[in-house]
Amino acid sequence: MENYTLGRRIAALRREKELKQDELAEMLNVSPQAVSKWENDLSCPDISILPQLAKILGVTVDELLTGKAEIVPVVTALPEEQHKDLSDMILRIVVESADGDTVKVNLPISLIQTVLEAGMEMPQVNGSDMLKSIDISKILELAAKGVVGNLVEVDSADGDKVRIFVE
Repeated sequence: MENYTLGRRIAALRREKELKQDELAEMLNVSPQAVSKWENDLSCPDISILPQLAKILGVTVDELLTGKAEIVPVVTALPEEQHKDLSDMILRIVVESADGDTVKVNLPISLIQTVLEAGMEMPQVNGSDMLKSIDISKILELAAKGVVGNLVEVDSADGDKVRIFVE
């Protein structure tokens, strides 16, 4: 869908979800004519509608606008000879709230090790209810054993999403 216009992406994604234009319009509190104009590239959705539109269509706002799907690394256990040095690895945490807020945390694993060894807490992790049950030291152990990729994926009943991956 990368080569599609925004309108063609909206139309294709709407059809994938088996939604009619008037159903999508009702969900977004706009007129069916507005949806038709978007899909025919006669106008664009208001910026305030984009998070809700993307959520309904099952994509991120970035993917909706660019057509490029976010690549989530798969989990891989590298053979010992291919293990990366922990100082070269990054822990990435992405939290997407049901309200449309997104928080991205990118931390060098060596920094996390130092913080944990000093007995300190990581406010980015400990301050989030969804992340409190995640044992970061266990994730570091996996990384030390050569496990990389998307290690944790949580979708809450409230619509919040958390992804933790190591690269």
